[in-house]
Amino acid sequence: MQVYQLSIGAVCGLSWPSDRLIIQVLDDSTDTTIKAMVERECQRWASKGINIRYEIRDNRTGYKSGALKEGLNRNYVKNCDYVAIFDADFQPEPDFLCRTIPFFIHNSNIALVQARWRFVNSNECMMTRLQEMSLDYHFTVEQEVGSSTHAFFGFNGTAGVWRIAAINEAGGWKDRTTVEDMDLAVRASLKGWKFVYLGDLQVKSELPSTFKAYRHQQHRWSCGPANLFRKMVLDIIRNKKVSVWQKFHVIYSFFFVRKIIAHINAFLFYCIVLPATVLVPEVTVPKWGGVYIPTIITLLNAVGTPRSAHLLVFWILFENVMSLHRTKATIIGLLEGSSVNEWIVTEKLGDILKNKVGAKAPRKFRFRIGERLHLTELAVGCYLFFCGCYDVLFGKNNYFIFFYIQALAFFIMGFGYVGTFVPTS
Repeated sequence: MQVYQLSIGAVCGLSWPSDRLIIQVLDDSTDTTIKAMVERECQRWASKGINIRYEIRDNRTGYKSGALKEGLNRNYVKNCDYVAIFDADFQPEPDFLCRTIPFFIHNSNIALVQARWRFVNSNECMMTRLQEMSLDYHFTVEQEVGSSTHAFFGFNGTAGVWRIAAINEAGGWKDRTTVEDMDLAVRASLKGWKFVYLGDLQVKSELPSTFKAYRHQQHRWSCGPANLFRKMVLDIIRNKKVSVWQKFHVIYSFFFVRKIIAHINAFLFYCIVLPATVLVPEVTVPKWGGVYIPTIITLLNAVGTPRSAHLLVFWILFENVMSLHRTKATIIGLLEGSSVNEWIVTEKLGDILKNKVGAKAPRKFRFRIGERLHLTELAVGCYLFFCGCYDVLFGKNNYFIFFYIQALAFFIMGFGYVGTFVPTS
């Protein structure tokens, strides 16, 4: 089955009174073939008595936020109190609404109930396993702590339920950044609304398994928050509805440390500064800063995914390479560069690869330099390799082992040998 069939089928299977449930399928696809298939799937469920509406737009203004905004403006939505949002690859369990809506009914201050993601393709390749480690840490630690301490935590853009009144009071969906979900969450929190995170409520989803798709996703996830921080920091400071502590948490902990400094520091320290200490021996890095603290932080990242603890070394190497892209995207967001609002839909393979393998399609490898070679990674890899060789000849800290291994990681990803490769026939 295709991804959209699984998602639509799961939503149509939600356990809720049929006269109190409207299902919207917001299709912003530019592919007429895809549109036709999705529309037929909606018609198939409608013929079974499901109240499902297939909605398209004349343009893609605002991308996801524009589609969500237009969806809420439909006349048949005016009598609705809540909206559950799922991306095209998410598959909620039948009891999803039964486990989320009661929080709104029993507490009128709740604006959002966020569920956890569960990944159906985490074992597809090494890259998906490493993504799972990062995201499990995000949900197990960052979201859980934010919810349990009544501090701010962000909406993940999907697998959540919003109170429509809170959306309207916060100003609705806005397309000024590529993180419309985070934008709405920040504005709602500044209005005094509260959020709840349910770690035991998991929604099946899919991880991007091609390196190209993952890079585009990470660009959006890193550039958007930095750009939002630039646009909202003064509004947060001037706000009078939330405490000074919550302002500090949002500005410093949520935005500055996690969305800006974390990316830049990881790349500059491990891939630029530490190797440079070999070339400039007068500069030294204390062991507590270069070894002990990073080791503790790394071990903490294994909390969310114990089954992948043995992959920690690979996770470190992978994250250091990706910190290059995140740093670049963060700077673009802060400076509002030309690609600050670049929106490329994250490709999810679904059963495409299985179908191709099952059909035994002939493998014809098409090598395109622009798609397979990543020159920036290769350049950083060469720099690390050079520093490793210099350390072998003249250094005293024995950093060359790390430099060689990290350079190899940059070379592997620079030549595109990471993630799932989809053969073309």
